[in-house]
Amino acid sequence: MKMMGYRFMMIMMVAVAVVVEGNEYEYDESLSYSYYHGSCPQLESIIHDKLTHWLKNDSTLAPALINLHFHDCIVKGCDASILLDHDGSERSAAVSKALRGFEVINDIKAEVEKMCPRTVSCADILTAAARDATVAAGGPFWMVPYGRKDGRISMAKEAQSHVPKGHERVTDLIELFQSKGLNILDLVVLSGAHTIGRSSCGSLQDRLFNYKGIGKTDPSINPKYLNFLRRKCRWASEYVELDGVTPKAFDVQYYKNLQKKMGLLSTDQMLYTDSRTAPLVSAFASQSAQFHHQFAVSMLKLGKIQDYFADEDSEIRLKCSCVNA
Repeated sequence: MKMMGYRFMMIMMVAVAVVVEGNEYEYDESLSYSYYHGSCPQLESIIHDKLTHWLKNDSTLAPALINLHFHDCIVKGCDASILLDHDGSERSAAVSKALRGFEVINDIKAEVEKMCPRTVSCADILTAAARDATVAAGGPFWMVPYGRKDGRISMAKEAQSHVPKGHERVTDLIELFQSKGLNILDLVVLSGAHTIGRSSCGSLQDRLFNYKGIGKTDPSINPKYLNFLRRKCRWASEYVELDGVTPKAFDVQYYKNLQKKMGLLSTDQMLYTDSRTAPLVSAFASQSAQFHHQFAVSMLKLGKIQDYFADEDSEIRLKCSCVNA
């Protein structure tokens, strides 16, 4: 057991030994765990109670909210720009088509405004909701620092160019994460969120029916899993679980699936074939406690990303779907 733990630590040390230079993003160290202690001390209770109500009626909203938070932070930093609902916004982009959970955040925001008017940002609410959704799904807890502001700019083309679509190369993903101040370890860990949730079948039509444009299937897919997927995804509009074995459990089955060639998206499966990420996949497949711990660490890092060049007119929105008048 000690040898396994030592090996895991060595793998992580190698993975994080990446120097990131010249990116446009930094961690927001102005955030504070006590930010709302005086101005809105009941904030976390409001978020927890509202989220519990929503998840009781629809448990699939938990992975949806985690995904919504990722889509927000990976584009312009965590500024709730994904929540703005207007023509040409990030929310209107093709890559955002399957996003859900907007109504949950709007409901929480409305209640927060009643109790603490003009005080709490939508960005902070979304970040805390993603944390509580993780816990509700069986994942780890972490403390969320607050003090984010809401951005006023949201463009579909930026979401389309930044958010992974499921067919990128591992090098592309590594470079994307490095540009946000994240590293290879964060990439592999945050990909583990695919242990719950679902994907549209449209994201894997090429893998199943026209791999590399030659009208065949991706040979890297487990044959039995391939048969299941071809039956499940006859239409691009259908949905399929990201983890075909334990789709409702926040566990390390996602990594075990990759070892069995059962990664749903090509970006998932390639994590096990690339020499830079494969050792971490193997380590997490047998280290549940380490995965849970590191997931909390990486989600905390994700939630601290801010854009150097964010517009100076950031604000506390009164409604999350539109900027203030």
